[in-house]
Amino acid sequence: MAAFDIEAHVERLTRDGYTVIEDFADAAQLAQARADLAPHLGGHHGRNDFEGLATERVYTLVARGKVFEDLTAEPRLLALLDRFLQPGYLLTASQAICIQPGEKAQALHYDDGFYRQPRPRPAISLSVIVAVDAFTETNGATDILTGSHVLGDAEIRALDPAETHARLRPATMPAGAAIVFQGTLLHRGGANRSDAPRLAFTNQYCEPWARTQENFYLGVPRERVKAMSPRLQDLLGYNIWPPFMGQVTGSHPLKSLEDAWVAPVDRA
Repeated sequence: MAAFDIEAHVERLTRDGYTVIEDFADAAQLAQARADLAPHLGGHHGRNDFEGLATERVYTLVARGKVFEDLTAEPRLLALLDRFLQPGYLLTASQAICIQPGEKAQALHYDDGFYRQPRPRPAISLSVIVAVDAFTETNGATDILTGSHVLGDAEIRALDPAETHARLRPATMPAGAAIVFQGTLLHRGGANRSDAPRLAFTNQYCEPWARTQENFYLGVPRERVKAMSPRLQDLLGYNIWPPFMGQVTGSHPLKSLEDAWVAPVDRA
């Protein structure tokens, strides 16, 4: 594995809004990811144009295989997130995305747009997309608008559609690479004009005070959370953001994972 130059990645994320970790996942991890995803893929397409009517999505991915647990808390990625998000940040979304041939390009958007604080502003979340299949110009590579993470609301509304389309660039990268980008960066899932599906998975991480997209307390079974690493438990919200955000009836949420734990409201 090549040395990780975190300062170079921080510089690119700050300047361009994104960076690429070329060797994020190795061949064994990619093979395991494919194997763990295989039972969940096979015809369950998106429900609207944004999800993709020819795109398969597998939600709550962090709980669908040890390889996804490991890559969700990958040390280089977390070291990078540490530079942009406050301590105690959370996993907000975790899913696999398989874009089938014939899928059209997604609408241009930014991932933390549902947080309604006006732009320009710092990103409230950061995203990572890991290429299980290589991302090419024709198979649905994510299209990005470099530098758009610093735009204000008025500047975004004033964008000329034709000029914006001309400035979009596909994030081509080999299998195993990961693009990390700010939640304010304009991007879209690309059209798949090839004859093969394009498989990837993505995680998003948000500030510790922000509401998460996925409700992992309900989505990830308690017994599975108990077997996860302490760092991953933190990312799922089983911790306190000072002074007391995340408490469970006045107690630390990790107590809810103890074998004999009973919710206080259910105690006699």
